[in-house]
Amino acid sequence: MVLTAFPVGFFAGFFGIGGGLITVPFLFFIFETLNLDKSYIMHLAVGTSFSIIIPTSLVSVLTHKKNKFVDINIIKSYGFFVIIGVLLGTIFAALMQTKSLVLFFSIVVYFLGTYLLLNSNKIQKDKKKFELLPRLFFGFISGFVSAPMGIAGAVMNVPVLRYFGYPIKKAIGSAAAIGFIIALFGAISFLISGSFLKANLPLSIGFINIPAFLIFVPITTFMARVGANSVNKIDKSKVQSLFGVFLYVVGTIFIYRYLSL
Repeated sequence: MVLTAFPVGFFAGFFGIGGGLITVPFLFFIFETLNLDKSYIMHLAVGTSFSIIIPTSLVSVLTHKKNKFVDINIIKSYGFFVIIGVLLGTIFAALMQTKSLVLFFSIVVYFLGTYLLLNSNKIQKDKKKFELLPRLFFGFISGFVSAPMGIAGAVMNVPVLRYFGYPIKKAIGSAAAIGFIIALFGAISFLISGSFLKANLPLSIGFINIPAFLIFVPITTFMARVGANSVNKIDKSKVQSLFGVFLYVVGTIFIYRYLSL
């Protein structure tokens, strides 16, 4: 857990993600070796990931906001639809098979990574209007898909904001803020659902594991600040390319998890 926490925190700040893409697979394997109830291992990994993302993403958001890379207006108008997606996605998570969603998400991640790599050097000449309908659609989808996966949704929201003309650094900063909303409501939902289902997992409240939370948070919050400050020293096109490569790595990890489930 300690070794995992360092890269999780750094990438959370650097790419504006919550770190769940790295945290969930590791927590899943860690909980599996501890012989916990197999029917709730994924739920526990996801719920714990969300709880860890809350302070981590908050540090990332505050750092990006200090550097003026957070668009408050998009958060206000986009966040409501994200919350609805998270709440419904959490309910869906209790009823779904994980394997099919992992495969679907792997494909989406590869697609988004390709989009960022192909457009890393292109200048957005015309800023497309981010009107109500696309905000509703993408906000709901990012929240709904993020909930069962324990992620903050930046892998979707950064490319979406880029498509609608936001500079890469502002897209990352704003995605981090959206990720905080997803993590907060996701953690609350998994805490409640775990208590409602009476999972009775050791050293856990609902679907949130307390030792993992206490180990990850101090390290990830520190490293998130390091990552968020590091991104400001790199050319924006290189950041976008690195994010695209990062998504390819994430997609490969999810494919591996799909084959091992």
